[in-house]
Amino acid sequence: MHVRRNVVLLLVWGVIAVLFGVLDAQGVGLATMPSGATLAKGLMILCAILAGYQVGVLTIKGGVHVRRGAAGEITMLSGVLRLVAGIAVIAVFLALFGQLQTVGTALGAFSGLLLGWSLQAPVSGMAAWVMISLKRPFRVGDRIQLPSLGLVGDVVNLGPMYTELNQVGGAVGSEEAVGRPILIPNAMLFSNVVINYTARQDAAFILDEVVIRITYDTNWDVAEDILLSAAHEVTADIIRQTGQEPYVRADMYDYGIYMRLRYMTSATDRPRITYQIIRRIFQGFQNNAQVDFAIPYIYSFRKGVQASARFDEAEQTKPTIDLPLSDIVFDEEGKAYLLANDSEIDELAEGIKAEGLIQPVVVARTSGGAYRVVAGHLRVAACKRLGWRSVPAIVRESPSGIGSDG
Repeated sequence: MHVRRNVVLLLVWGVIAVLFGVLDAQGVGLATMPSGATLAKGLMILCAILAGYQVGVLTIKGGVHVRRGAAGEITMLSGVLRLVAGIAVIAVFLALFGQLQTVGTALGAFSGLLLGWSLQAPVSGMAAWVMISLKRPFRVGDRIQLPSLGLVGDVVNLGPMYTELNQVGGAVGSEEAVGRPILIPNAMLFSNVVINYTARQDAAFILDEVVIRITYDTNWDVAEDILLSAAHEVTADIIRQTGQEPYVRADMYDYGIYMRLRYMTSATDRPRITYQIIRRIFQGFQNNAQVDFAIPYIYSFRKGVQASARFDEAEQTKPTIDLPLSDIVFDEEGKAYLLANDSEIDELAEGIKAEGLIQPVVVARTSGGAYRVVAGHLRVAACKRLGWRSVPAIVRESPSGIGSDG
């Protein structure tokens, strides 16, 4: 906290103030100022003010340290003390030159006009700065949210006119600081709600949740164990500090069960913790056949794969017919597919010429009596280039789109 530097400055200014005081007491005034006071006396008062400022800073640091306050509080309180010391120094200079009363009268005459005109916002900002510095609803280092402005940020600095934030989110879809500085006029803080995520910087924790969708045939107990185990592994330190264990809540939806894993997390490290928990849950589900993720429109990922495998097997067991190539046509989508993959047709033709057509093509009968290719566009094109008259084909009753081809 640079305490040594403050002590050194206190001693320096204090000694200088004493020296000028001794000179003035012995009649060595150095010079007589327009106000009638000696220069030695004026310099003594200035040095005493600077020494008093260092005493105030040391007092602030000691008080914050004793009550285990945040380091940012020292910066804020010292700023207010620095302003007071600066005003006192200016007042001493004006008094030495006999202008203090004149300047004071002038400021008093125009203070109402200045406050009601151009200085209204700056004065409000400075008033907010002093109030925030003294009351400290948030401090340097805190993460705050301004809901009416749609902003979340970490407080970097609190000045007389602006509060500087390091924006959280905005550039990324996550609650992580992005390094984008934002200046908020202090005057706006009088009329906006401020939410402090880290009111206690040493224990800035909030409740968070990860939502997992499971199928109806998932083993509930196994799934819950995987979720809770992931939370315990990642947030073990937080659990020890807060004493709050993770837990699961659930509700139903059309395609399965929503399992909501709730746990205490760090307000400023939430994205990393969420990532670690989801990663462990995903790995746990992959390694356990009793649990499965639910996917909309498909019963589940595993069920979808199994259904696809059964469908392919059924297709392969259908009888093939020797279909003339002249009866086989391509739709517009198929023609575009062949045009985009023309370079592969000759290579495939060489393979078919050497080994024959191992897998039959799949077609669908059209209303005009022809057969549209469903799967095997490249194979049909390659056979046509080889001059074949027919190919083995499976006729599908209800086709849908281009297959994986080949």
